[in-house]
Amino acid sequence: MKEISKIVITGGPCAGKSTAMSWIQNAFTQKGYTVLFVPETATELISGGVCPWTCGTNADYQTCQVQLQLEKERIFLQAARTMPGDKILIVCDRGVMDNRAYMNAEEFALVLSRVGGNEVEMRDSYDAVFHLVTSAKGAAEFYTTANNEARYETVEEAAALDDRLLAAWTGHPHLRVIDNDRDFDRKMKRLVAEVASFLGEKEPLEIERKYLIEYPDIQWLESQPNCCRVEIIQTYLESREGEEVRVRQRGIDGSYVYYKTVKRGTGLKRIELESRLTKEEYLTLLMQADMNRRPVRKTRYCMTHGINYFEIDVYPFWHDKAVVEIELSDENAKVEFPPQLKVIREVTEDIDYKNSELAKHH
Repeated sequence: MKEISKIVITGGPCAGKSTAMSWIQNAFTQKGYTVLFVPETATELISGGVCPWTCGTNADYQTCQVQLQLEKERIFLQAARTMPGDKILIVCDRGVMDNRAYMNAEEFALVLSRVGGNEVEMRDSYDAVFHLVTSAKGAAEFYTTANNEARYETVEEAAALDDRLLAAWTGHPHLRVIDNDRDFDRKMKRLVAEVASFLGEKEPLEIERKYLIEYPDIQWLESQPNCCRVEIIQTYLESREGEEVRVRQRGIDGSYVYYKTVKRGTGLKRIELESRLTKEEYLTLLMQADMNRRPVRKTRYCMTHGINYFEIDVYPFWHDKAVVEIELSDENAKVEFPPQLKVIREVTEDIDYKNSELAKHH
């Protein structure tokens, strides 16, 4: 069975994307992957004279860029299906949601209507997103515009753009932030390790910490540019001993994507395998629902804070508390919470706060 994964490498200006492509090619070619690269669309267009300042309006330009991006990705996927080998990695140098950072809400809505898409499907059409933080944040001495003729931002503008790009992707189910910790080589090694973990090279161990928090200020969450609301329905299926199988509908306002997740193991480290489903596959699998457990409905607020990606789950049956989860690449990594989240205690090992247990009692 051919496995084709499509990932995005994004980030602010001068974040190391070009070098990252080389590291990814070297690392994953050695692991037996055919690695394909979808080149950055903005640089192609701007270098060729198609720019926000040469088109009629910014929305006109962004429509061209989104259409070209989607068509390039379609062609790469079409080509990948014809290639020999059973492991193919398509790496997008920026994805379609990057455009949102260069538009206001009205322009973005107009572009979506012109291309006939919706935000959830466009964002979640990628299997994983890796955001490289601009060197303007934490390594400003290395920030330069000399290596890209389409780049013109100052250090301050680059940092602000980095924030907007991260906000555009916030809400994706597999978003990882790679910051400028220590040196550049370490940054690239962390990126490769995160991509390898996502692809399931060796064992895709998920290090997940879970905390009980006071009921959050929903109005504050929804006002934050780095926070995105997602509605989730999680249904547990009949499964074997030592295994947990669930299907999930995830999205908002009638636009949904569907997943199947198989978890094995217990404690902090578990093997987690996730696959995308069509709506028809999802509805078929619902027939295998575990009748001893109810579907779990929750509103999830996905939020970035520093390099951490928090998932705050608000349940309809609780009015005084909520749960926040964070996935780590290192079990000893320090977790820094936004000050607005009031942590009661860690509940990573507390079975009462597992979704599978909540499904039995609520």
